[in-house]
Amino acid sequence: MKAKKILAIFLIALAGGLFALVTPALLNKAMYSRKTVQPETPVQFASYPAFTGTSSGSLDFTKAAASTVPAVVHIKTEYEQKNVTNDFYGGFWDPWGFFSNPSYQYKSAPVKASGSGVILSEDGYIVTNNHVVQDATSIEVTLNDNRIYEAKVIGTDVGTDLALIKIDEKDLSFLTYGNSDSVKVGEWVLAVGNPFNLTSTVTAGIISAKARNLNILGKNSSIESFLQTDAAVNPGNSGGALVNTDGQLVGINAAIASNTGSYLGYSFAIPVNIVKKVVNDLLQFGVVQRAYLGVTFEDIDSKLAKEKGISKVKGLYVASVLVNGSAADAGLKAGDVITKIGNSDVNSSSEMQESIVTHSPGDKVVITYIRDGAEKEVTVTLKNKDGGTGVVKEDESDIFTLLGCTLDNISALDMKKLGIQYGLKITKLDDGVLKSAGIKEGFIITAINKKPIKTTADVSEAMKNKTGGVLIEGYYANGMKVYYGFGM
Repeated sequence: MKAKKILAIFLIALAGGLFALVTPALLNKAMYSRKTVQPETPVQFASYPAFTGTSSGSLDFTKAAASTVPAVVHIKTEYEQKNVTNDFYGGFWDPWGFFSNPSYQYKSAPVKASGSGVILSEDGYIVTNNHVVQDATSIEVTLNDNRIYEAKVIGTDVGTDLALIKIDEKDLSFLTYGNSDSVKVGEWVLAVGNPFNLTSTVTAGIISAKARNLNILGKNSSIESFLQTDAAVNPGNSGGALVNTDGQLVGINAAIASNTGSYLGYSFAIPVNIVKKVVNDLLQFGVVQRAYLGVTFEDIDSKLAKEKGISKVKGLYVASVLVNGSAADAGLKAGDVITKIGNSDVNSSSEMQESIVTHSPGDKVVITYIRDGAEKEVTVTLKNKDGGTGVVKEDESDIFTLLGCTLDNISALDMKKLGIQYGLKITKLDDGVLKSAGIKEGFIITAINKKPIKTTADVSEAMKNKTGGVLIEGYYANGMKVYYGFGM
C-alpha cells in the first residue's frame, strides 16, 4: 500500500512538472501568433554609448585636430628677476652684521616660462594670453614644424587677459574665427596647446557652461565671461586654441580650476567674440576701445527679488546710474531690471559684460528692461570712459599705466553724499605713482594741480608731459577730504 502511495505521488509530481514546462511554450506561441506583436526590449550593458554625430553632421575629431595643430604655437619667455637681497641666514638675528650684509644685492638668473598661442593670419599675427607674455624680456615662438622665431608685442589688454604678438614670416597656417555666441552647452570642443612643454597636444571635451566669472583678473576693470569646458587643460595650455568640430576658433584657453596646479576637470577659455574685438582694436588703434553702459548692477536672486518687489528672478537689477553715462542719457534709472542687450538675454554680470565688451564707443544697442512691472525698450549709444564716443589714444593708456590706476565715473548718490559735482573714483590700484604716494582704492579724485577732474581725458591732459610736483585732491567715502603730493 505504501509503495502504491509513493508511486502515485511521484506520477502526480511528474505530471505537474511537465505541465509547468509545456504551458509557457504554448502561451508564448499563442502570443507571437497574434497580429499585434509587441517588440522585445533590447538589453545592453549599462555603459554610455559612443557619440557618433551632431545635429550638423558626423563628428570627426581628426579633421578638426589636423586643421588646428599647425596653427597653434609654443611660446617660451624670459623674465628678469628683481634684485634679491643677500640674506644667507634667512633672517637669523645678527645685531653685529657678522653673517650678512643687508646692503649687498645680486641679480639672479632669468626666469623662464612657456605657454601657447594661436596664429590668426598668414603673415604671423598671433593671439595669446597677456599673462603669458607680460613683462617678458624675450619671446620665442616655435611653430609646429619646429621653426623658431623671435616675436614682438603688438599690444596687450589686461582687462581681458589677451595679447597680440607677431613673428616675421609669410604663408603660415592660421585659424578662422567661429562664433562663441552660437556655442551651446554640451557641444564638443578640442583644446590644443603645449601643456608641460608637451608640444601640439590635443584633448577633447564638451562645453560645460558659459559666461563664468572667476574673479581671477581682478574684480573692478576685468572682463570675465569664460567658456567652461571639461577638455583637459594644464600649465602651458594658456593662450592655446579651443576649437569646435569644424576646426573654428571658439575660445582662447586661459585658466583651470585646481588646488593642485594641474587639471582637475574644469578649464576656462575666453570667448572668441571677445578675442576678435580685442585683436581688431589692438591692430587698428594699439589700445582697446572699450564701451561702457554706465550702470552698476546686481545679480537677481530670490532674496533680492523679495527685497525689491521684483516679480521674476530674471535679469539684472540696476543699483545706480552713472552721471553723464550712456544709460543715464537714454533714460535708464536705478531700480530698472535689464533683461536683454540686443537679442541676448542677460541674467548675470558676466553675460552683461560679454554683451557690451564686443561693442565699441558710438555703437547703438537696444536695451530691454522692466520698470514698474512693464517691459520697455530703449536704444542706448555707448560711450567710452571719457564720456565720449571718440578714439582713446594709446598714449592716454600709457598715462594710466604710469599712474597705476583704473578710474570710473561716480554715481549721483556718491556726489550727493559728498556734496560734490564731479570726480572720478579709483576702482583699482596697481603698482604706480598713486600707490607709491599712499592713495587707496575708493579715493575720488576731484582735482589735479587745481584743475577739475570730470573725465579721464581731464586726467590725461593734467598729467601729459608732466614733470615736477603733482598735487591731487579728493575725497574718501567717509567724507574726508585729502590732499596728496608727489614728484614726477
